[in-house]
Amino acid sequence: MSDIPQGQLFESDEIAPIEATPELIPEEIKPETTGGKGNVRQFSALPPLPEGDSVPLAMYAERAYLEYAVSVVKGRALPDVCDGQKPVQRRILYAMREMGLAHNSKHVKSARVVGEVLGKFHPHGDSSAYDAMVRLAQSFSMRYPLVDGQGNFGSRDGDNAAAMRYTETRLTPIADLLLAELDMGTVDMVPNYDGHFMEPSMLPARLPMVLLNGASGIAVGMATEIPSHNLREVGAAAALCVRKPDSSDEELLSSVLGPDLPGGGQIISSASDIRECYRSGRGSLKMRARWKVEELARGHWRVAVYELPHGTSAKKIMEEIEELTNPKIRANKKALSQEQVQNKQLLLSVLDRVVDESDKDNAVRLVFEPKSSRQTVDALMTVLLAHTSLECSLQINMVMIGIDGRPKQKPLAEIIREWAQFRLVTVRRRCEHRLAQVNDRIHILEGRMTVYLNLDEVIALIRESDDPKQALIARFELSERQAEDILEIRLRQLARMEGIKIERELAQLRDEGAELLRLLGSDAALRKRVAKEIDDAIKTHGDARRTLIEQAERVALTAQVVDEPVTVVISKKHWARTRQGHGVDLSAVSFKEGDGLLASFECRTTDYCIVIASNGRVCSIPVHQLPTGRGDGAPLATFIEIDTNTRIAQVICGSASQHLLLATSAGYGFTCTLGDMLGRNKAGKQFLSVESEKILPPVLFEPSERALVITVSNTGRLLVFPLAEVKTLAGGGKGVILMGQEEASELVAALVCEAREITVITLSRSVEKALRVSEKELPSYLSRRARMGKALPLKSTHKVIGLLAPIK
Repeated sequence: MSDIPQGQLFESDEIAPIEATPELIPEEIKPETTGGKGNVRQFSALPPLPEGDSVPLAMYAERAYLEYAVSVVKGRALPDVCDGQKPVQRRILYAMREMGLAHNSKHVKSARVVGEVLGKFHPHGDSSAYDAMVRLAQSFSMRYPLVDGQGNFGSRDGDNAAAMRYTETRLTPIADLLLAELDMGTVDMVPNYDGHFMEPSMLPARLPMVLLNGASGIAVGMATEIPSHNLREVGAAAALCVRKPDSSDEELLSSVLGPDLPGGGQIISSASDIRECYRSGRGSLKMRARWKVEELARGHWRVAVYELPHGTSAKKIMEEIEELTNPKIRANKKALSQEQVQNKQLLLSVLDRVVDESDKDNAVRLVFEPKSSRQTVDALMTVLLAHTSLECSLQINMVMIGIDGRPKQKPLAEIIREWAQFRLVTVRRRCEHRLAQVNDRIHILEGRMTVYLNLDEVIALIRESDDPKQALIARFELSERQAEDILEIRLRQLARMEGIKIERELAQLRDEGAELLRLLGSDAALRKRVAKEIDDAIKTHGDARRTLIEQAERVALTAQVVDEPVTVVISKKHWARTRQGHGVDLSAVSFKEGDGLLASFECRTTDYCIVIASNGRVCSIPVHQLPTGRGDGAPLATFIEIDTNTRIAQVICGSASQHLLLATSAGYGFTCTLGDMLGRNKAGKQFLSVESEKILPPVLFEPSERALVITVSNTGRLLVFPLAEVKTLAGGGKGVILMGQEEASELVAALVCEAREITVITLSRSVEKALRVSEKELPSYLSRRARMGKALPLKSTHKVIGLLAPIK
């Protein structure tokens, strides 16, 4: 959020979205439908505040925040499923239409449009309206731009648009899909912010614009990230939904291959992954750039990238390559990390030069020249894809305001169905509005035909009557409307040709009225008409797909590691090193002054070293990356990133398939595998839920039906129970209660074994002593998990500090 200008956090509708789980507005803020026609939605008022001069601060704060949240959700951040527009975008398009800025008119200064929008419909800062209008005009942001801009409207490299006094705008032809039916009674008009003007509650969209252009935004407690799609594909699905309302989700999704982004690129995710995103309304797809190999003289070649993933710019790629080839020492570090050095050496070994040749003729053109013509294209592109944004993720989070007025995350099929429902209501209202106009015109023409057939009598009646209007009504049984129209007829309209025109117009209007009645009286006929209009829109505005959908494996650089036995040595100050082979004489291992041996692990170079921080985060380090030789090794902190106020709590090494028990001093624990704790980031991932309790040393074990969990508290209570009672949590967490704790007691050790004999280590006056629990005595401590155990026969001065490995 640091790149968002101050004061514009919610003034601009073009804020980058965040990852957030969408939540519905609280139950007390319920949507209701008003307006009679069924397409004006609003939230009902919050519960009234108590009467009196004062209210509780908590109640006032809650009410104020909820009102703010509803305002952001409904009024700024989320698009509507009906027309796909946010309020500011809807107001911009409506204001431009009212100004007569059609696609065939002259461009006008953007400042005029912004002034019209702010003065009549959108009482916010001018940057909010202008930034939204700029985005509507950017071909690299919108798949189907709704505003035709003239001048500098920014670039995909992040360059800002020129000031609104320098740019000019008008509507594009495709904007007619949103605005053409506004005067046909299709949607409700509501008062603007001060009640002086009227604005549409939504636009009568002929296609699902929320899918065609997508949307991104951040609200309160929810965010949206809707990708754009191809008009032909979405239109085909919408037409099918209208024709066959009982179509299954699979039938609707069959025509939508996947997102179609403005800048092209390639989606490498599988068809099943795309379908899963559409079924849930949320997910992530993998994208990569598109390139071609250009052959040069003498066997040389180069790679030219001409399309980038959505949201990625040539400037960003160049900055990433600069960071890789000329890395900077990170904050609080004294030298480059081992990873930075390796990445620099790897990239410079395959890449000789990169040039950004993008210009007005080539929106994107990045040229990569290899270090040697003898290397392969795959070798170069694998490194570039793995270390730059040439391959990245496309986030999907289809949250929008539904037809019921509620914000919700929607599957693609539900979006199409809701839009189809809205469109059918819109066309029905259009037909009803037009039928009323037709009937009114027929009524007028029938009165005129009466005049034409009795022209002499009508003229004489008007000349001789003191009240000609009432005389006409009484003589010819006309309505007041017809009589008023007859009295206002000009003499030229009494010519002979006018009678023929009236008869012809009456015939046309009666035919049109009959057709409208047929549409209104038959749901099948209405659906057929709506589907035909969708097909016509596809023929007029449809275009070819830009984004290639072709499944490919995501690039991953894997170092070739020789599988060898090693011994990992961890010191008390958490320095790590490896020695070749197993059975190493640890007495011969030297340490720095004040340091000593903490633990050693016999494992393989293909295994992992897991570091558990005191806040419950776990970080993984491949064993082969640990330093070797006779030196003192390196601090584990140089291989990972942990918070400043966090310390290393435990270290464990082993294979990814190794099972282990994790427990805390509060008596909670669970089982998992070492592979569950692996992560890609140096900062690791949150795995254990802890507060102030200590994390006990992880316990490695081999699962079996006879395995037992042996726990002991510092107050000398011992509990034994079957391992099967412990829950397995692959994703981590707090776990279940292993051993109940008394006040001021805590769990100090746990073991998993099949042994029938254990040794308890106690401490008394700084002297460690061993208490042996024999095979005959151990069953007396056997119970169920979460019990407090049985007291050991210890003196009051003895304190339990641990358990020895069971004797086999």
